[in-house]
Amino acid sequence: MSEPLRNLIFAILCLLAASVDAGQQREEHLADSVRGALSVAVAGLPPPEPYLPTAADKLAYEQWLQNNLQRLPLRIKQMHGAAGLPELGSPELQRLFLQTVWYESRRAALEPSLVLGLIQVESGFRKFAVSSAGAMGVMQVMPFWPRMLGQGEPAVLFQWQANLRFGCVILRHYLKLEDGNIHMALGRYNGSRGQSAYPNAVLAAQQRWQP
Repeated sequence: MSEPLRNLIFAILCLLAASVDAGQQREEHLADSVRGALSVAVAGLPPPEPYLPTAADKLAYEQWLQNNLQRLPLRIKQMHGAAGLPELGSPELQRLFLQTVWYESRRAALEPSLVLGLIQVESGFRKFAVSSAGAMGVMQVMPFWPRMLGQGEPAVLFQWQANLRFGCVILRHYLKLEDGNIHMALGRYNGSRGQSAYPNAVLAAQQRWQP
């Protein structure tokens, strides 16, 4: 096989890998108490500074951060080729992104590795990804959520922290609805509840982000 042909095939595979998986959360009726709780959960975006009260917490976070600062550029290159992603094009931006993932994951009592796996499958880490169903941003949040919860226009979902805040809170909400069943919660997140392909893809991706 010639070098140009190999390069062409590689480019096509990168494009396919970067396709949006389309998190099609369905707009459902929410009880007023649930809507109020979710509105509070997504409100306010303080700087994503991890809460690290002990020396052991600080060490664990630094190890997690350094490990994933090595992994993230490799994943981006695998999915998007040498061009990468401008929004994650420097070590400083990658550090801020990972810090925000850690903060919002822990805030919602989720494993950061699960959230990174979901992001990898849903958007390929693209900040401005939009699916054919209209899902937006790195966690592919449907635009009805900001309107439903009184948090402004859907364009807020193109901000890393806002998108991660919504995505993590929504996944935690679905886990509660599904009594902690991660497969069912992930299926509900993606709009494919009861099917195995999407949960299996996310959980497989999660493995790559675990220590």
